[in-house]
Amino acid sequence: MKRILISFVCAILGLYTSMACTNFIVGKSASVDGSVICSYNADSYGMYIGLCHYPAAKHAKGEMRKIVDWDTHKYLGEIPEAAETYNVIGNINEFQVTIGETTYGGRHEMVDTTGIIDYGSLIYIGLQRSKTAREAIKVMTSLVEKYGYYSEGETFTICDPNEAWILEMQGCGGDKHNKVVWCAVRIPDNAICAHANQSRIGVFSAYKTEVLHSKNVVSFARNKGWYVGKDKDFSWKNTYAFPDFEGRRFCDARAWSFFNHFHDMSRWLPWALGKDANAEDMPLWILPNRKLSVQDVEMCMRDHYEGTPLSVADGEDIGGGLWEMPYRPSPLTFEVDGKQYFNERPISTQQTGFTFVSQMRNWLPRQIGGVLWFGNDDANMIAYTPIYCGNTIQPECYNTPGADDVTFSDKNAFWVCNWVSNMVYPRYSMLFPTLKQVRDSLENSYFKDQKRVEANALQLYKKSSEEAVKYLNSYSNDKAQSMLSDWKKMAYYMIVKYNDMVVKPEENGAFKMTKEGIAAPTIRPGFSKSYFREVIKQTGDKFAVPEVKK
Repeated sequence: MKRILISFVCAILGLYTSMACTNFIVGKSASVDGSVICSYNADSYGMYIGLCHYPAAKHAKGEMRKIVDWDTHKYLGEIPEAAETYNVIGNINEFQVTIGETTYGGRHEMVDTTGIIDYGSLIYIGLQRSKTAREAIKVMTSLVEKYGYYSEGETFTICDPNEAWILEMQGCGGDKHNKVVWCAVRIPDNAICAHANQSRIGVFSAYKTEVLHSKNVVSFARNKGWYVGKDKDFSWKNTYAFPDFEGRRFCDARAWSFFNHFHDMSRWLPWALGKDANAEDMPLWILPNRKLSVQDVEMCMRDHYEGTPLSVADGEDIGGGLWEMPYRPSPLTFEVDGKQYFNERPISTQQTGFTFVSQMRNWLPRQIGGVLWFGNDDANMIAYTPIYCGNTIQPECYNTPGADDVTFSDKNAFWVCNWVSNMVYPRYSMLFPTLKQVRDSLENSYFKDQKRVEANALQLYKKSSEEAVKYLNSYSNDKAQSMLSDWKKMAYYMIVKYNDMVVKPEENGAFKMTKEGIAAPTIRPGFSKSYFREVIKQTGDKFAVPEVKK
């Protein structure tokens, strides 16, 4: 989602209200089972969104598609419909093509307010019109070259069961002769990649892989006076979206943290910290020290820089409050006594509207091979449930009639998950273990069932692909609805167990009672020792119990 500009002046200064969204990419030879894997935390404060669905369709000649900006719902214009469009559920289509994004902004003067297609619309049009990642790139770039690109600088993840790509794009500010500039790099099959609101593509000639780009990618920059070197030395990000302190510390640091789970990234820590202007730039991809599973990627989507110099977890500083919350409130920057400070921006954040990890497999029938593991809140606070790519009916909890961004519904996953997570955040160390136990138990059950469920689907597929899709759709919806039920039970349990900042003891799976039939005395944990010390540092002897003279 958007790295939103506060104002024209703040855009020049590089100050933004949010640094939102994170994508990870895993090549098929870098995964444990040969899957291509990609992920997306869709982060934007106040965003309410569920699991979208665009059914496959045939369109008559002359039929038009209205384009409405994904963020603001502003009408932008119309483009001709394709003769045929494919089924899309969430951010995956029936051919297992998956698209995610992060907004990096770039040069503010490149935004084209006359463009017709915004980044969000481009994602879903690309999914509706493509059978492969390459085809999606062609569809997306040809459309903006013809109709103009309305949004800020964007990085797209575009994957299918065989290939993983990163595509970056910016408008040309309403230039009479240029609509858009773009470039795309294929991520090697044995590599992992990440992007998080900072442009990641550098010098094209440095990549020993396939690179695609618009014909004007260098000439446009030359004509603007932004680049004067040789074509072979041209760097996309250094020209169009230079990585400043915020781009590195708030954004690239998240990519660094993902890599750090699978490779010693200490060499590039100065880059992630953002304060050394001469630090060595971080690579676009790395070769991991082991192969990754879907579970590994889900775990990384829940990262708060644990075990690194950027950690905000485990009481590393007082900012987490008395129950050591690994989150920090917005805004990212703040002022105290005339001096600017900042909060860390980890991968897992409270502002996530939805999150997914997409699994794409080329050895299975496409309707069975593509799974979108989906959740409707902060990745750390949800259980990813399986949504198969051929599904045509959303679970009610991800598409709830009557629920919206200001209307709570206990039938809606976004609101129930946020209900629980917002209980957990301020009392994290106390309540999170309960959530984690439920979350991990559910996810482990899904992965345990996956082989059996897909074997059943394969048997049905031999008779009818439609029956296989129907079976997987029913399974997906049942698991999502069951998750919602378990989450509501957890909410009820938490309000009883942790009421008034104390803990009710349990025995044999039930709350402990006295022989007289009332609740047993509560446990009163109080502050952690580290927080007690901070209180005493600030208050001195104000709360010291006076010593009794003998």
